[in-house]
Amino acid sequence: MNDTDFDIPLDALSLDGSELASLLVAKLCHDFISPSGAIVSGLDLLNDPTAQYMRDDAIALLTDSARKMVAQVQFFRVAFGAATTAERFTGDELKALVDGVTRDGRARLDWQLEVADFGKPQARALVNLAYLTAAALPMGGQAVVSARIGADGLVLTGTAEGARARLKPEAATGLAGQRLTEGLTGQWVQPYWLWLTLQQQGGWLDVETVEGRVVLTGTMPS
Repeated sequence: MNDTDFDIPLDALSLDGSELASLLVAKLCHDFISPSGAIVSGLDLLNDPTAQYMRDDAIALLTDSARKMVAQVQFFRVAFGAATTAERFTGDELKALVDGVTRDGRARLDWQLEVADFGKPQARALVNLAYLTAAALPMGGQAVVSARIGADGLVLTGTAEGARARLKPEAATGLAGQRLTEGLTGQWVQPYWLWLTLQQQGGWLDVETVEGRVVLTGTMPS
């Protein structure tokens, strides 16, 4: 499966809850297919009597893929859902969620959190902002994620600096709260979800892009 499998044109649609839900589910399926497919491949190797010499490789593949799958599930529960009994999250808990799904990327993620804990909407905004900041560095670089209390409430900032720091056009559209008229919805829906999360809490999102630098700043009630 690739992003084109759920490239649904939205230019003629009003984006209601069911449409947004379908796009989020499509993204989850897309992200889950790689580790789940690798788990199946590892099991096939273990069950193949002619490939027993690859047993250690199969176990390594299963272990790594299962770790990735668990990390994704834990991240998505907070980033996109409410399927958790926790009402508040510590900064360390949220850092662990993001680090779990970005550790194989090229960006170096530095956390500078001046806030001790976060409610569900604040946690949802922080993990999505941190993930998208790291994603803005496909060729590597430094991603700094900070949280502080400002005059207008909680201020979340993600700064991506690297030789090829950039936002894909679909991501820029989503971060502006605009419907997608062309491009891949798989690249658009998470940035839009971040914008929507902030808007629904009475907050806002600012985006700054210059050569080699992307800054995402979300402000919302603390």
